[in-house]
Amino acid sequence: MLRTINFMGVRNVAFGVTLLLTVLALFSWFYKGLNFGLDFTGGTLIELTYERPANLGQVREELVKAGFEDAVVQSFGATTDLLVRMPGDDPMLGNRVSEALQKVSSDNPAVVKRVEFVGPQVGEELRDQGGLGMLLALGGIMIYLAFRFQWKFALGAILSLVHDVVVTMGILSFFQITFDLTVLAAVLAIIGYSLNDTIVVFDRVRENFRVLRKASLIENINISTTQTLLRTVATSVSTLLAIAALLFFGGDNLWGFSLALFIGVMAGTYSSIYIANVVLIWLNLSSEDLIPPAKAEGVDDRP
Repeated sequence: MLRTINFMGVRNVAFGVTLLLTVLALFSWFYKGLNFGLDFTGGTLIELTYERPANLGQVREELVKAGFEDAVVQSFGATTDLLVRMPGDDPMLGNRVSEALQKVSSDNPAVVKRVEFVGPQVGEELRDQGGLGMLLALGGIMIYLAFRFQWKFALGAILSLVHDVVVTMGILSFFQITFDLTVLAAVLAIIGYSLNDTIVVFDRVRENFRVLRKASLIENINISTTQTLLRTVATSVSTLLAIAALLFFGGDNLWGFSLALFIGVMAGTYSSIYIANVVLIWLNLSSEDLIPPAKAEGVDDRP
């Protein structure tokens, strides 16, 4: 039998670490800001087509040599089609890019199929809708948990999720990692992952209230967290290994997405233990909180 680990014995130290990380993340977020990519700031989109499959690494290298350091290159549909995005609205930008790429391979020339300009108002709308989507997701989760468990569980889970998002975006802000739609998708995925981890622990805590009638809340949380530890470790390690493969072998287009997920999974595993559970202790969760309210019985007025 697995020996119970006293996770909550260091909850005050963990709270200090959590508070420090959160403050630093918020400071970086508001002081340095996020490095929004072209999806949010607008720019020029150039679609190129080749006779044979193109090498993304060589294309990106030639664009940097030609002075287009901020160009984002990615495959678009077939392996012979590329999409280049860069800041600016120069109508001759497509021709300049095409000329620069002729140096990559003279026997496989690039042909410009279309050049479009995406205005900043479109990017601003995407940014606002992404933020609204994140808030709606958190609100829906809180409502679900309030009905599924109890409002104290819901508050603990929401604070845990907010911590994960703030820390992840704070680190992205500090290192000025490009924040585009793929990174936004990673942040939304982090919310789902962290919630799943938290619910597993919460479900065991609720179950142990019926099994461990004489145990205190802290003992219950320590036992419940220990019982779910192997599952948590197995899930987290396997997920991190898959993300690490994307991080190192997925290329530049998936690097920000993978990094955000990697940070979020580690933060989510930590917060499921040392934030969600600690909130239950602060709110003094008890077995009475889990007893459904009794239904009012009708009064028999017959003589």
